[in-house]
Amino acid sequence: MEWPEGLLPGEAAWEEITKQLGDARNDILVTNEMPFGFWQPTMRSFDIDAAREWASLHERALDSLSRLPVAAVISSRPVLSGNRLVNEGFVLMQGRYEFIHQKHYFPSEPGWEEEAWFELRRPGFDVIKVAGLTVGVLLCTELMFVEKARHLGKLGADLIAVPRATGTDHRMWKTAASMAGIASGACIFSSNRVGHRPGDNPVFGGGGFTVDSDGFEIASTSPENPAVALEIDRAITSAAKCRYPVYVKEPHFKS
Repeated sequence: MEWPEGLLPGEAAWEEITKQLGDARNDILVTNEMPFGFWQPTMRSFDIDAAREWASLHERALDSLSRLPVAAVISSRPVLSGNRLVNEGFVLMQGRYEFIHQKHYFPSEPGWEEEAWFELRRPGFDVIKVAGLTVGVLLCTELMFVEKARHLGKLGADLIAVPRATGTDHRMWKTAASMAGIASGACIFSSNRVGHRPGDNPVFGGGGFTVDSDGFEIASTSPENPAVALEIDRAITSAAKCRYPVYVKEPHFKS
């Protein structure tokens, strides 16, 4: 998917999204990173009031996400944690909320000052069963660390979901996704937000994409086609775990 910056449940853009999913009842939907409202960590100074409002919006939006006509929704949301936020990946299945993963790696540059806004409270990269698939999550910047994708592949991931909030240059992200697919033997599905707050930066570039377990890009979204759907064959992702370089063993050093 590519969902618009400033998205709010119940508004016209949300109704259009719901219509696009009308025939997707058996699917897993992967959203972009923290998809609701305007992107907040644009400045280095942490704004506790803006953070609290953003977290509250996402809390309220869980009900709207759970009503989408899909089997499961994989997303992330800001959650207040003391005087900071955590970026929490989760899945909604049949209205039930299940924690997956908290973001570990935070950029620190104009427009993406996440290091000043977020912290990590629950470390770890794990997989979860979702609608018959073994699923792992890498939240945006985490896609750049191929060892994390390899780790999820070793845990049996068929799908690595990558919610992200990135700019207009997709080259680096698609390269990272190809390497993640090759290293893990999993399919990589990534959604991104698109647009910008009026008169403000950053500009988000949309361009959701899917990469197969051999690292080949299969499809991508565009303004004309803001949602794509593909089928994952578990026989293929299972076979990929036995191919180079996924099968290569980790070294064990004797002390």
